Amino acid sequence: MNILYWLPAICVGLHIFEEFVWPGGFLSWYRTYRPEFAASLTVRFIVVVNALLLLFALLLAAFGPASSRGVSAWLALMAALACNGVFHLRGMIRSKHYSPGVATGVLLYIPLCAWGNWHFIAGGFKPQAALFSFVIGAAYQFWSVSNHQRRSTHA
Repeated sequence: MNILYWLPAICVGLHIFEEFVWPGGFLSWYRTYRPEFAASLTVRFIVVVNALLLLFALLLAAFGPASSRGVSAWLALMAALACNGVFHLRGMIRSKHYSPGVATGVLLYIPLCAWGNWHFIAGGFKPQAALFSFVIGAAYQFWSVSNHQRRSTHA
């Protein structure tokens, strides 16, 4: 077992716990922070998105080390998670209220993404491939915003 591949799943679990259990309140905070997306943000939607995220992270943990695309998938996932950490930090600064998820986003996601990129590149992974993986992962934030805009328009 390679612990490096399990770290994203562990961090995702802790992040979900922070958002929805303790201290919780992410849904309420987000609806206040982005009221134009409130109609798009249902409990069902949040459960599905987080379940898929956790499933992907667990599959990466289980199969990533043996996969020829494991490093790329790890870097893309961590880029998406790091961007989520930036989202929480930016949202907290703009709303002037605690954003449930900011602690794990800033203290776990962002440093793990930076360290993982350094680790894999220092180990021989091509910097261009790492950059491509980062761009793919970071694109999730842009897709998420456009998806919320689309869903809010149709709601």
